[in-house]
Amino acid sequence: MAFQAVIGLECHIQLATRSKMFCDCPAGFGAEPNTHVCPVCLGLPGALPRANRAAVDEALQLGLTLGCTIAGASVFARKNYFYPDMPKNYQISQYDRPLCLGGALPIETAAGAREVRLTRIHLEEDTGKSFHPERHGDRRVSRVDFNRAGVPLLELVTEPDFHDPAECAEFLTALRRLVRALAISEGDMEKGHLRCDANVSVRPAGTAALGTKTELKNLNSIKGVEKGIRAEIERQVRVLESGGRIEQATLLYDADHDRLAVMRSKEHAHDYRYFPEPDLPVLVVDDAWLAAARARLPETPWARARRFADRYGLPAYDAGVLTEQRGVADYYEEVVAGGTDAKKASNWVMGEVLRHMNAAGWSAEEWRRRVPPAHLVQIVAAVESRSVTAATGKTILDEIAASGADPGPRLAAGAATSTDEELLPLVRGVIDAHPGPVAQYRAGKTQTIGFLVGQVMKESGGKALPQAVKALLERELGAAGAA
Repeated sequence: MAFQAVIGLECHIQLATRSKMFCDCPAGFGAEPNTHVCPVCLGLPGALPRANRAAVDEALQLGLTLGCTIAGASVFARKNYFYPDMPKNYQISQYDRPLCLGGALPIETAAGAREVRLTRIHLEEDTGKSFHPERHGDRRVSRVDFNRAGVPLLELVTEPDFHDPAECAEFLTALRRLVRALAISEGDMEKGHLRCDANVSVRPAGTAALGTKTELKNLNSIKGVEKGIRAEIERQVRVLESGGRIEQATLLYDADHDRLAVMRSKEHAHDYRYFPEPDLPVLVVDDAWLAAARARLPETPWARARRFADRYGLPAYDAGVLTEQRGVADYYEEVVAGGTDAKKASNWVMGEVLRHMNAAGWSAEEWRRRVPPAHLVQIVAAVESRSVTAATGKTILDEIAASGADPGPRLAAGAATSTDEELLPLVRGVIDAHPGPVAQYRAGKTQTIGFLVGQVMKESGGKALPQAVKALLERELGAAGAA
């Protein structure tokens, strides 16, 4: 029997606010354990929460971009069950009256573009982080860091619109790109800024009724989401084909070993004993607040990618990479505005700029501080005019990225060697020093010219222009061969 998978996603987006959701504690990552805490986020008696307006603003940005209906009045609720890493033993979330309802996120799939429907987006707070013994005997007890407890989260819930795990990966890629473009989250799954749970069921192909669903928890990479869902689909199909029955449960997926394990039986909404948070008033978003949020909406990454393709003539791949982060896209446009050819600017930003950012872990803002767009314009212009070689230009970029210096003096010092008068002694010296490759070239094995060009470049300290070297070598070797 053929089966069809039905999948829905629950995505948690950690917001990039200065402070936590209901108190003034810093929301930043990396501090000493249990130093970013206070009576409110520790749930001490008498401490009263207060909603973070910046977090609400960021939720509105996402909801409006995705076409959600924004509730004029939404309600925070207490979600109760035993949280080892939540000192209050309940989480402040939203339940029956969330901030954002409906909406859709466009994605590109192998079958073409389509929209994934959303059920809701609501605000809540994150839990702390537990550190359990990783192997027998490495430590006697689990440890808990409450610094993350109370950090603002958005929970985005999709309709069960997916049938292929690869489409789930496309959705998460698109969502990550969007939250980065809106600058509301770093969207890094490996660092926990974006987390995903998947609800998975299977049914006989061609039927409409939904099967019993299971939930995969704590999937921490886009590839892991795809692999985990695929493994669970295969498991459910095997159970059904052998005459078994799917039990509703919460599962963990071990991506390293491609293995599923039951975590607990699946809870229902009533198990959480939701009730309105008595210490927080109704969250009211009036027309003026909504209009101000709408006025701040930036260009969506998919619209910007289309514009890059149309205005700058870029391939779809280039346009997609450049618009992955708003800071990178802004930087690219300033480089082009400085007079750099659009495709050449794309090559440098996608290649050298992103290489540096990824290797050093720099944000687009940090890169801009170190290498303003005007400085990259200078380097690219020098390479294109052949006043420096491409290799020298990249070396200079490495140096100024590390130092933040102006590239002008280095560009002057690294001026390319390109005249016959400068190059001819080097070329003739290489010809004399390498009779074997020279003989091969003259015998018709012309690809050996590449080796000889490399030797001249080495002798010039990287300052010789490869095109000029190649032309001069061909002239000298041809003349000597004719003689």
